[in-house]
Amino acid sequence: MARAVVVGAGIGGLTAAVALQRHGWDVTVLERAASLEPVGSGLAVAANALKALDTIGVGDEIRGLSAVQGDGGVRSADGRWLVRTSAEAVTAQYGDSVVLLRRAQLVDALVARLAPGTVRLDTTVTGVDPEAGAVTAVTAGTAAPDPRAARAGRATGTGTGPRPGTGGATGGPEAVLGAGVAGGGRETVLEAELVVAADGIHSPVRAALFPGHPGPRYSGTTSWRVLVPAEGVPGQASESWGAGRVFGIMPLAGGTTYCYATDTVPAGGGNGAGGNGAGRGDDGGLPELRRLFGDWHAPIPALLAAASPQDVLRNDVHYLATPLPAMHRGRVALLGDAAHAMTPNLGQGACQAIEDAVVLAHVAGSGEGAAPDVSSRLGAYTAARLERTSKIVARSAAICRATKIRNPLAVRLRDTAMLLAARLAPGQAAGAADDIFGWRPPTA
Repeated sequence: MARAVVVGAGIGGLTAAVALQRHGWDVTVLERAASLEPVGSGLAVAANALKALDTIGVGDEIRGLSAVQGDGGVRSADGRWLVRTSAEAVTAQYGDSVVLLRRAQLVDALVARLAPGTVRLDTTVTGVDPEAGAVTAVTAGTAAPDPRAARAGRATGTGTGPRPGTGGATGGPEAVLGAGVAGGGRETVLEAELVVAADGIHSPVRAALFPGHPGPRYSGTTSWRVLVPAEGVPGQASESWGAGRVFGIMPLAGGTTYCYATDTVPAGGGNGAGGNGAGRGDDGGLPELRRLFGDWHAPIPALLAAASPQDVLRNDVHYLATPLPAMHRGRVALLGDAAHAMTPNLGQGACQAIEDAVVLAHVAGSGEGAAPDVSSRLGAYTAARLERTSKIVARSAAICRATKIRNPLAVRLRDTAMLLAARLAPGQAAGAADDIFGWRPPTA
């Protein structure tokens, strides 16, 4: 049986692990965090990602969590609809709408489909050899034997644990050399036919394989995310644009609403490590959210009034403005944020990671029988994914730039243009999304 090592247990890494196991691979997932308590609070799984999840038997379970009802779209800060659509219209066009759910729910669905012992928690990757497929890792002595044990007793609210990913500083192009693990640990070397680098936007593996790449760029926006117990607070799925600011509302099943917001500020405004990981201040940033958005249209003030400071996450938003020259090197394939981190404006970050994972498993082929020559196959993975994801990164960044407009006249012109485009050429706007939501996974 062919062996695969997945570096990072985020959405993309877990999806890749499930997909590869279904293709007969022996998979080990290495995760630096001590538990799988995913940050990010809420998640949108669009039609394209649902089709990808169907290939690993998860799609219908996720569809069952949908709470989207009625119209949705883009509004102005005073509540006027600029672009409006419905779940029914999206479903009629693409066969699916969008499912809004807690990120933890998707993580749980994926982990439940992995063989016991697949995920090694509290494990830091300190070296990767792309030609030999060797991965060096250090596991702390306190690591839980299985993520099911580490997840026991997790609260059903926001996940506020460490961001899934790997550790280690960047080294030369032949290895990722870490500084070791505090307190020591057990070092192991895993040899594999395939190494999957799903280690996030600040990927040490990417930095080692492509040392000349400039890495993440600050988008000019900081973001807040919060789950709100919103029973009795009416609301529709919508995103409202103001002068340099955005506020999004995503109703979830169970009477909870996921809210997110962005503001245009200099880099360093987000708490934490300054990347796309979670950060939290003493007050969670809730007073700032209420100051910035407290006079926006209903139900935004009511949602912020119902929010708790400890549930607010804040981070600066970075993305990979420069595409990688390839999404693989040797036996290593990169996916998700490690390969094409994007701004959240299209809601496609996790969706593209899911696409990556099922395409990679398809390209890798069966893990049964003779060990495959993966390095000769991964060019097809880059060919299938690099151009598509680069276009989506660029399109999302363009939308981000539009949300950053602050001049009052420019804001009115932007909003008017959106309103007229939606009224006069609704088909054109829908057609522009066909290449994203109309994607279909490869078939055997």
